[in-house]
Amino acid sequence: MLHILVAEDNLDLRELLCSALNENGYRAVGAEDGEQALAILSDTVIDLIIADIMMPKMNGYELTKNLRALDIYCPLLIVTAREDYESLQKAFTLGADDYMVKPINVKELLVRVKALLRRAKISAEKKIVVGSTVLDFEGMTVKTEGRTVILPLKEFNLLFKLLSYPGKIFTRQQLMDEIWGMDSDTDDRTINTHINRLRDKFEDNPDFKIVTIRGLGYKAVKCDET
Repeated sequence: MLHILVAEDNLDLRELLCSALNENGYRAVGAEDGEQALAILSDTVIDLIIADIMMPKMNGYELTKNLRALDIYCPLLIVTAREDYESLQKAFTLGADDYMVKPINVKELLVRVKALLRRAKISAEKKIVVGSTVLDFEGMTVKTEGRTVILPLKEFNLLFKLLSYPGKIFTRQQLMDEIWGMDSDTDDRTINTHINRLRDKFEDNPDFKIVTIRGLGYKAVKCDET
């Protein structure tokens, strides 16, 4: 059974979300703030985290930053009353995987949880299938009908990351930190160069394309969803 941690200081909402998750086959555990969430994570295997931003002691931003600093990379869904662009950008920049604005539609939340867990499973298995395209981490290959492309490590990791979360926007900083490392002196030009190389190599690919989000970063889009 998959375990989900709900970090939310509003008791009624926390109990509502935990109840809905339990009724749908998950095992949910609640935390009233970020500090309690970290304490639970220290001795419990958690497959996904749902966290509010505005919480006492340790807010959702601080929790997200601490999770990534501790190399805890289970999917993280931010649930908040803040709907401004700056809050969304900050959450994704710190490492959130998805973002929902209150009031929460529980049915939509369950759909997002299922999608995040599916993507996490893809990353663990190190293989992605998008239409007729197969990314195989073991061989650093991208296979389509009648064609196999072997990519350099950084290019493959970049494409694998984007296609693991189709439709999700990654900031340039997120990609630099994850693919090149937080201590790297990589800059925007390096990211742009690698993205352009991938676009050149797969410009005729029928299954996906890489889209630039002006002022923020990039996302991969399945062609059947454009």
